[in-house]
Amino acid sequence: MTSGSTPLGARAGRILSGIQPTGNLHLGNYLGAIRNWVALQNDFECLFCIVDLHAITVWQDPKELIRNTREVAAGMIAAGVDPVANALFVQSHVPGHAQLAWVFNCVARIGWLNRMTQFKDKAGKNREAASVGLYVYPNLMAADILVYKATHVPVGEDQKQHLELARDIAQKFNIDFGREVFPLPEPVIRGPGMRVMSLRDGQKKMSKSDESDYSRIAMTDSRDTIALKIQKARTDPNPLPSDIAGLEGRPEAANLVNICAALSDRTAEDILKEIGGWQFSQFKTQLTEVAVSLLGPINAEMARLMNDPAELDRILARGAERAGAIAEAVLKEVYGVVGFLPRR
Repeated sequence: MTSGSTPLGARAGRILSGIQPTGNLHLGNYLGAIRNWVALQNDFECLFCIVDLHAITVWQDPKELIRNTREVAAGMIAAGVDPVANALFVQSHVPGHAQLAWVFNCVARIGWLNRMTQFKDKAGKNREAASVGLYVYPNLMAADILVYKATHVPVGEDQKQHLELARDIAQKFNIDFGREVFPLPEPVIRGPGMRVMSLRDGQKKMSKSDESDYSRIAMTDSRDTIALKIQKARTDPNPLPSDIAGLEGRPEAANLVNICAALSDRTAEDILKEIGGWQFSQFKTQLTEVAVSLLGPINAEMARLMNDPAELDRILARGAERAGAIAEAVLKEVYGVVGFLPRR
């Protein structure tokens, strides 16, 4: 257990957060999600879920999915998520997620799902060829949260709509059955770096799906690779400004400054006061030192964990056991409220 952490169940509220095992964890995942989870885990009872059921809403190579699931677990642990103080587990290892999702499929309305903008974005023009799972996965996301009666959910801007749907489903279930079964979970938006942009285009979010490997810093990158990617990051010909106003219309400069600020736990304003007037070559050297000093140890610990898959699997099994005990009790309550005949 990490210093200052408290046992599962003894904290002020319950958080559920998940990440897809689609491979190639990058700096945006770390700064936008994982680092904030590390900060939250001492204040809340936390359940961290690797959402493989969500991953298969689009085609996944089975062997790669297994490897990616372990890689995400390794990355989370290496970055500071404590699997002793919190439950770290794989979504498919707790059947209650899928079981409650079916109940919610019968509670949620088609009109609600038709308003989900992420489905429209992901399905694109070929909507009729999209999987049913992709269409209804917001209901599964609601089940992920509510099968643990989570009170808080860390979300980015692109997930706010899904949390609102989870609240709508919880409220409708409570009203339909005249019982206050589910809480209405609240969003937690905390810390800098929620949107880390591409190193090749400061107006695009850093993404594992970008064709260019130089667009992102992966958590598995070596020190030399991190340094190379920062040196090759797109910039502009002007010196760095000394205040935030000077970043106006300079997305690549703003992105690198924001990354440096987030990695060093400082504000962009403080960084600019220090580097105002510098050329990018000088600033990139400093940014490389900051990035390597933080990400280098994470990379090394990830490699160690990935070399011991049996230990990773044991950690995930313990997490699933703890999470499953909570989910089983909630699901039993839900089944009783709905009117399912108890199993003998």
